[in-house]
Amino acid sequence: MTNKNTSKRPYLIRAMHEWMIDNSQTPHIVVDVKVDGLSVPVEHIVDGKITLNISHTAAHELEITNTNMTFQARFGGIPFDVCVPVNAVMGIYAKETGQGMVFSEKFDNDRKLPKDSAMKKVSKKRSHLKIVS
Repeated sequence: MTNKNTSKRPYLIRAMHEWMIDNSQTPHIVVDVKVDGLSVPVEHIVDGKITLNISHTAAHELEITNTNMTFQARFGGIPFDVCVPVNAVMGIYAKETGQGMVFSEKFDNDRKLPKDSAMKKVSKKRSHLKIVS
């Protein structure tokens, strides 16, 4: 049995989205368009990225699963079915404040604890406290 945890990214995206909506802010995502499985209008791609408004008024039928974000949006008045793999989301932020969260490429990689030998290098000084009875 492997101890592979699911990605934190979709959970954090959903949480940030909800927090922004609750605070009357407009959530936007920045997406890396080099990731496979992406369906966005190519004419809005700038420097390998696209920024998408995912507020309830802009992103109709928004669904954020553990693997994809899907919604219907209009670009220049033309309807478009958008599909964004969650691992393509580079960040989510509120348009009004710029507050949000940025995900690095290594965000979902397991972080390993230092090996025992590295832990042994830490010096163990005796405490200056004494046990009193």
